[in-house]
Amino acid sequence: MKILVIGSGGREHALCWKISQSPKVTKLYCAPGNGGIASLAECVDIKADDIIALADFAHENQIDLTVVGPEVPLVKGIVDLFEEEGLKIFGPSRAAA
Repeated sequence: MKILVIGSGGREHALCWKISQSPKVTKLYCAPGNGGIASLAECVDIKADDIIALADFAHENQIDLTVVGPEVPLVKGIVDLFEEEGLKIFGPSRAAA
């Protein structure tokens, strides 16, 4: 599975650390990530709140699942957008966030 984690803080580092341990994961990306996360995942230079660019990246790289850490992209409606575009994502809808 190709996984994309969104964010760049300690929460996202912990997510990447645990997700990277799964034998089912073939590629792990983090957008934007940070220096510590770079040892676990390929960091992608896309801001966490640029939900259109993140959706484009997920399509282009055939991401199987996206995991959202920070609140800002959730409030901006990233889950709603990804679901509308047929992309699998873990997180609450805009209304729930």
